[in-house]
Amino acid sequence: MAKIRLGIPKGSLQDATIALFAAAGFKIYANGRSYFPSTDDPELECMLIRAQEMARYVEQGVLDAGLTGLDWVVESGRKVETVCDLVYSKTSRAGVRWVLAVPEDSTVKCAEDLAGKIIATELVEVTKNYFAAKNVPVQVDFSWGATEVKPPMLADAIVEVTETGSSLRANRLRIVETVLESNTQVIANKKAYADEWKRQKIDNIALMLQGAIAAQGRVGLMLNVQQKDLKTVLDVLPALNSPTISALSNSEWVAVNTILEETVVRDVIPRLKAAGGTGIVEYPLNKVVM
Repeated sequence: MAKIRLGIPKGSLQDATIALFAAAGFKIYANGRSYFPSTDDPELECMLIRAQEMARYVEQGVLDAGLTGLDWVVESGRKVETVCDLVYSKTSRAGVRWVLAVPEDSTVKCAEDLAGKIIATELVEVTKNYFAAKNVPVQVDFSWGATEVKPPMLADAIVEVTETGSSLRANRLRIVETVLESNTQVIANKKAYADEWKRQKIDNIALMLQGAIAAQGRVGLMLNVQQKDLKTVLDVLPALNSPTISALSNSEWVAVNTILEETVVRDVIPRLKAAGGTGIVEYPLNKVVM
């Protein structure tokens, strides 16, 4: 049986990625210390790989495809196919930023103020290219971790990844500039992606993952309304797309079906009721495929 060798990012993204696959309909079972989780799809072989190394193994063909950050693809310089973007992170539905940060009491206002200084980061090549593009000479040192604690004694500034900035603030650091915005991507080996069966399988996986992400934080809403009140009801709905209107056996009534952000439902349902909606039902969504 033909199979896809798929890389799952080990580390901070691992749990969020496995949960995303579950929402997409693929059960991945990571068992203790094993780097080869099992799945309920006989056409999938999974391997846990650090996100920083994913592009290397995908380019070399060890893996047919994998999930990793745009940041690590750019940092590695590896030639891979980008199948799709998946905007999620370890704690949210948003991407991340690599930012240039300095101590709160630093006089540095922009990258140019750091000429001749030491920058600590895990994202070395991207940082070098960032300062080179600005013609600012700096020394970029690789950081093995705990980068936030290095200024001002071990470095003058850092380039570090952040979702909310809270860790930087907790370490009394101030963001100066954004170096790179990043999000998770599905990437594929060029030769594997040229194979018709593998490409279709990889594209199908990507489609289901995107559908699961699109459904996060959204719910479905359906209700009945008289024709005479339909416009008033539609004016209430902040629909993802145009709501679906279906005829009922009673020609004076129609059914309305739509998708909403979960956060607005508590305000929308009372307004729909007041506008003439009846039989209002809210239901969960597993996937939204656009």
